[in-house]
Amino acid sequence: MRTGGCTMVERSEEHLTRRQTLAGAGIGAFAAVAGEPAITALMSLDGSVVEASPLAPQSALVGPLEGPTVITDKSQYPTSFSEAPSLADLVKSGALPPVEQRLPKNPMVIKPLQGVGKYGGTWRRAFTGPGDGENGNRICSTDKPLFWDFTGTKVMPCHAEGYDLSADGKTITLSLREGHRWSDGEPFTADDYMFWFNEVFSNKELMPSQTPEMSVNGKQGKMVKVNDYTIQWVFPEPYPLFVDILAGSTALGAGQATRGDELNGSFMPAHYFKKFHPTFIGADEATKIAKEAGYDNWVLHIKFLNTWRLNPDLPVLTPWRTTSPINTPQWVMERNPYYYSVDTSGNQLPYLDKIVMTLAENLEIANLRAIAGEIDLQSRHMDIAKIPVFLENAARGGYHLQLDPGSYGSDATFHFNHSFDGDAEVLKWFKNVDFRRALSLGIEREQLNETFWLGVGTPGAPVPEDASPYFPGAEWRSKWHTHDPKQANALLDKIGLTQKDADGYRLRSDGKGRLRIEVTAVLGSFIDFARICEIVAQQWKEIGIQADVLAQERSLAFNRALANETQIMVWSNDGSENLFLFPRHALPVDPAQCFMGINIAKWYASVGKQGTEPTDPAIRKALEIFRSAASKYADERAGMVQEIWKLLVDNVVSIGTVGLSPAVMGVRVIKNSLGNVPARQMNAQHCRTPCTSMPTTFYYTA
Repeated sequence: MRTGGCTMVERSEEHLTRRQTLAGAGIGAFAAVAGEPAITALMSLDGSVVEASPLAPQSALVGPLEGPTVITDKSQYPTSFSEAPSLADLVKSGALPPVEQRLPKNPMVIKPLQGVGKYGGTWRRAFTGPGDGENGNRICSTDKPLFWDFTGTKVMPCHAEGYDLSADGKTITLSLREGHRWSDGEPFTADDYMFWFNEVFSNKELMPSQTPEMSVNGKQGKMVKVNDYTIQWVFPEPYPLFVDILAGSTALGAGQATRGDELNGSFMPAHYFKKFHPTFIGADEATKIAKEAGYDNWVLHIKFLNTWRLNPDLPVLTPWRTTSPINTPQWVMERNPYYYSVDTSGNQLPYLDKIVMTLAENLEIANLRAIAGEIDLQSRHMDIAKIPVFLENAARGGYHLQLDPGSYGSDATFHFNHSFDGDAEVLKWFKNVDFRRALSLGIEREQLNETFWLGVGTPGAPVPEDASPYFPGAEWRSKWHTHDPKQANALLDKIGLTQKDADGYRLRSDGKGRLRIEVTAVLGSFIDFARICEIVAQQWKEIGIQADVLAQERSLAFNRALANETQIMVWSNDGSENLFLFPRHALPVDPAQCFMGINIAKWYASVGKQGTEPTDPAIRKALEIFRSAASKYADERAGMVQEIWKLLVDNVVSIGTVGLSPAVMGVRVIKNSLGNVPARQMNAQHCRTPCTSMPTTFYYTA
């Protein structure tokens, strides 16, 4: 769907009524909002807790930050275990071994938020299609080696029982849980890590572009097996950041569910993939099996097989496993009988039997289902503009609403493709910092905030919240991010875009007519990116820039970005508040996903062996700082990130609009009958929201 602008949205009586409803609920701007003083999305990468300034109690919908507790004192571990009735029946029939044989020697023990729950029930949710894999990935992200506690500030053990960073910072040791098993009952050991490292990561056909996370200062590390339940990551230089990487939403730490489709995640079920990998069965046999399965080659076949949301046969470590894949009208996940965690009473988790996600053709349908009470718990795709409607229908629908503001600066970020090679004229202007500054100055963010965020967001640059140790300073929130069409026009005139057509649009410098910029907006995700882009296109008309909005389904849009076909991609910059753990929405460094120049990301990840070297001095400098920071400890890294943000903002490497709001995965609709759900959860990429709230402990009270 392509448009060339739109009619300006009028501020109607209906809009005023929605604002009045919000005022009645006590909802103000979310730059500093909470139900009571609480920790915000701060990051202390050395493991210490950094508290923000106390937040003013402005909204009953933003509660205190809370969550379950991981018990690490083995003296408090339960000594006997129980299981779901459905699994107990399978044990009686001989179809499953007893629960004691399905759990590791030392399971992960969770103290639920409110109390021990009850078994049973189906969690109903909505999803928007095959591109919505994160809908389930995030819920099931406890297949990671390490993760963050509910405050987002402390690294905790996950499927790894423990970890250790050597005194010189060069070796990270992971201790796995003895007796841990895959969902098919086979042992999960160090061999599953080594299979990934030796046969996948080190295989150029499977991994032509390796993640830069496996290197420090451009020097690659290695994985070493110590024994069946111990592995080490060994690097040539100190890499203290690596512990946080193993806990974050990263290529190496995010786990099989989240990163398996790109063959990252650091481990794979070796016993399963040896049946398909040419090292073990030969290239001819691997190719034959792949073609029989409908794939052109064995590489594509293995990528499919390791995508948990598409392949029900894949052994997993997640609390629920896919039984009906995401490319069907219902994505169904059922409990994993070998899941490695229990509550403090010894009940094997999860409590809920299954998760059923029903396809919603668009965001409107997903939100209408929630309003009607047909969704049990969901924040993903819930529309901030519908908060008044949610509140008005809460009693009828049997649910309540909680808001979880994000701590990143822009919910809808205009990401320039700095390596676009489809039109030399467009790339010429993208490389011009004054052109980028002019486009940013041409956006009236207050109008966007009122129209799409109900006035509760914070307009400005895509920098993290003020309380963050990475925040570069107050002036950087507004630098080049105010509405100043007069200055924007002057900048465009200064760089030579002075000729206009009869409609007032600026002409290309190569004599080929009007300068047109394509803006790609993703359909069916979080907020109405397409309408936001259409409003911005209308605003840019005032500075003589033609923007053509191309609205596409998520998978298609993301694949076009990977193919270097997008010019400007509009998406949030979530995760960038903790830049080292999810840099892809702020810097072109991750070849697995990059909106800002895939060829630059390949260059960065390969240390110059592939891709295209950036010519923009600001981008180059930012990447140099980012690479060198990995070998530093937390206190020194904070200042380095601030310098990166100053470079990104001053040079408008991407354009921020409105953020620090609950617009992206922060409007939570919760059935009143669902227990152990926190009043507020960390809305942060590194926490894999809602993972740190431990969905395995959610249960139906009635």
